[in-house]
Amino acid sequence: MSDHTHVRPWRHIERRKSHQIRVGSVLVGGDAPISVQSMTNTPTTDAAATIDQIRQLEEAGADIVRVSCPDVESTAAFRTIVREAKVPLVADIHFHYKRGIEAAEAGAACLRINPGNIGSADRVRDVIQAAKDNGCSMRIGVNAGSLEKELLEKYGEPCPDAMVESALNHARILQDHDFHEFKISVKASDPFLTVAAYQQLAEAIDCPLHLGVTEAGPLRTGTIKSAIGLGSMLWAGIGDTIRVSLAADPVEEIKVGFDILKSLGLRHRGVNIIACPSCARQGFNVIETVAVLEEKLAHISTPMSLSVIGCVVNGPGEALYTDIGFTGGGKGAGMIYLNGKIAHKQANDGMIDHIVDLVEQKAAELDAARAAELQAAE
Repeated sequence: MSDHTHVRPWRHIERRKSHQIRVGSVLVGGDAPISVQSMTNTPTTDAAATIDQIRQLEEAGADIVRVSCPDVESTAAFRTIVREAKVPLVADIHFHYKRGIEAAEAGAACLRINPGNIGSADRVRDVIQAAKDNGCSMRIGVNAGSLEKELLEKYGEPCPDAMVESALNHARILQDHDFHEFKISVKASDPFLTVAAYQQLAEAIDCPLHLGVTEAGPLRTGTIKSAIGLGSMLWAGIGDTIRVSLAADPVEEIKVGFDILKSLGLRHRGVNIIACPSCARQGFNVIETVAVLEEKLAHISTPMSLSVIGCVVNGPGEALYTDIGFTGGGKGAGMIYLNGKIAHKQANDGMIDHIVDLVEQKAAELDAARAAELQAAE
């Protein structure tokens, strides 16, 4: 899983230079890893349900979780929720400046807020002061579906120019109050509009960018749309933190987010399974095997690679570049590869459990090596 871009320069991604901010314990921007976010969809006033969903997101690998705070009852519950969360929480604020102050005082690591939408200059100043006093960063969140009336009148429809102008107007308010701990998003449900807006914004300001194709849709189509939009921006070096917006279980957003980053070599978590689509040459049921393995290996967070290939046409070649590999053969058996080398023959019966054991052993080995490296560096 090491960086081989010095010998494979076509895999190198030059990330846009942005200044770094802090969202609680998570650094965003600069040379920090690209963080993955999601948002709870339980009623915030139901603290127990919201905490339970945050736990699920934490287990899936979420770095940051956003929680909506639409009313005073929600910000009251938010104080309890913050105490139980292991990851930084972003309070989602719209229009009500008091909710921003309450959320900051309740322990929010970040406020998702558009300062131009929360009232008078005094109210804006009060929210910014609350953020400063409580160590909160902010996210300016511009959406194509909720642009200011005057910008829609000026441009005629949501477009990159309108979205970027909105974002910079909000940013200027924070900068005028000497507040620079903020990131910006300019999201649309249309990937073309989203990408064009982020490209323009990336040239206009050096703050960290929160990427997302908003309201992307259900799990399958939303994943595809997000992979196209986020993938193209990340490949171009744009983006410091991401949220995949799906009409699905929020845990799926985290999984898809990490899969996008893994595919680009920008971040690694868990087992990257390389598998063939299967054909008449397969020596075992590849599709069924991979589905079971994906479920049985979901608990592994250690970055590593596993190839599961149905026959010897491509199997040995793929296994050369994975930590563990299984290539289907004949007579009900295949070949296990470890670290790119042939290790031993394995019967198809019992193959899944054997691979799981090998992955768990390899994960423990990699974790121990990483711990030793960290100890030696101290």
